[in-house]
Amino acid sequence: MPPLRRTRRSRREPAALSRGDLLPRLRVPPPGPRASQLAADLGAFEAPGVNTARGAPAWREARGANVLDVDGNRYVDLTSGFGVALVGHRHPAIVAAVRRQAGRLLHGLGDVAAHPARVALAAALVARAPLADAAVYFAASGADAVEVALKTALLATRRAGVLAFDGGYHGLTLGALAAGGRDAFRAPFAAHIHPHVRHLPYGAPAAALERALADGAVGCVVVEPVQGRAGVVLPPVGWLAELAALARRHGALLVVDEILTGGGRIGPFFASLDAGIEPDLVCCGKALAGGLPFAAVLGRRELLAAWPANGEALHTATFLAHPLACAAALATLRVLGSPDFTARAAALGAAIATSVEVLSALPGVRAVRGRGLLWGVELDQDGGAVAWARRALGAGILALPSGARGEVLELLPPAVLTTRQLAVALDGLRRTAPAAQALRR
Repeated sequence: MPPLRRTRRSRREPAALSRGDLLPRLRVPPPGPRASQLAADLGAFEAPGVNTARGAPAWREARGANVLDVDGNRYVDLTSGFGVALVGHRHPAIVAAVRRQAGRLLHGLGDVAAHPARVALAAALVARAPLADAAVYFAASGADAVEVALKTALLATRRAGVLAFDGGYHGLTLGALAAGGRDAFRAPFAAHIHPHVRHLPYGAPAAALERALADGAVGCVVVEPVQGRAGVVLPPVGWLAELAALARRHGALLVVDEILTGGGRIGPFFASLDAGIEPDLVCCGKALAGGLPFAAVLGRRELLAAWPANGEALHTATFLAHPLACAAALATLRVLGSPDFTARAAALGAAIATSVEVLSALPGVRAVRGRGLLWGVELDQDGGAVAWARRALGAGILALPSGARGEVLELLPPAVLTTRQLAVALDGLRRTAPAAQALRR
C-alpha cells in the first residue's frame, strides 16, 4: 500500500462560512493543492470505482447556498449536494434538532424498537402523502426505497412484470437498476438483472403503453415526474395522468419516484399533485432530511399490508429510521412547510425561469428546460456539459453535468439562493460556456 502523504497545512485554516448568501471568492485555481493532495491520498485507500474525487474541489464546509473548499475557495452551489440541500446547507433548525437528538438517542434498533422521533415522523409524512389512506415504509436510501416499492408491488399484485422508461434513474441496487433506463449502468450487471422489466421511451404514446400493459403481466409502472439524471427531461403535458389511468385500468400499481422532486423542488410538495395523479406508491428521500441519509415509501395502507407482519422483517436495515435522520427530517418538514420558505422558493423559481434565458441565447445551447428549482441546459456537443462544469469551478460555480452523453448542465440550487448569487452564477456560467471559450481561442 502506498504511504499516506500528509497534506501540508497552511498556518491558518480557511475562514469559516458565517453566512450562506455570499458571492464566489477564489484563492487558488480549483482544484487547489490541498484538494489535489487529499484526492491522491484517498486514491491510496479507496476503490477506484467510487473514488471520483480527482479534479474536484474537496469540500470543507457548507452553509446556505455556499460551499467552502479545503483551499479556501468559496463557491455558489447550484447542485444542492445532488438535490439534498433544498433548504440550504447546514440549516440552523436542522443542526439544532440533530444536536438535541444526539444528546438523547444516537442509534436505535432498526425495525425492532420504536423511538419518539420515528413515530412523529411517520405521522408527519403520512399527513403529506399525495394519496389517500397512506402508510409509510422507511428505507435506508433512495435506491432502497425503490426496492421496497418493487417488492411491495410484487407482494400485492403477484405480478413480476415492471414497466419503466428509458433514461430513468432509480438507483444502482439490483432491483432499482433493473428499472433504470441507462444501459451504461445496467450492462455490466446484466446477468444479475431480472428479465421481467419492459422499457419504453419516456413520454411514449398511449398505444405503446397499452400494448406493454395489455397482457396483465405488469405489476407496477415506475416513473419519475421529471427525469433528473437523464438531463431534466419533462413529460408531455397530460402524459402522467394518461399513464396513471392506463396502469389502473390494467391492474398495475403506479410507483412514482419523487426522490429528487419531493419536498417542493419543482413546485408542490409532491410533483404528483401538480400532475393530477394519485400514486399507489411514492418514493421520497434526498431533500426531506436536510442533509442526513433518509428515504421512505408512502403507499396505500392496503398495499403495504401485503408485507407479512409476523416474524422477521423481510426488508429492513440496521440504520432504518435512524434517530438523527428522523430528527433532521422532522425539522426539515417544518422548514419546507413554512409560508416564508415556500414563498421564497416560488420567487426564486420564477427568477430562474426568467433569467436563465441568458444561457439559452448562447451558441451551442440546444435547449433550456425545467421547472421551479430544477433546470437543464442542453448542449449540441456530447461531453460538453462535463467540460463546462469543470470550467465553471474557475468562476466559483458548482454545477453538475447530466444526460446520457454528458450533454446537459443541471442546475438544482438551494431555495435559499439569493437573487444576487443567481445573477453572479448565471454570469459565471455564461462566461465559461463552450461558446465563450471558443471565442477566446
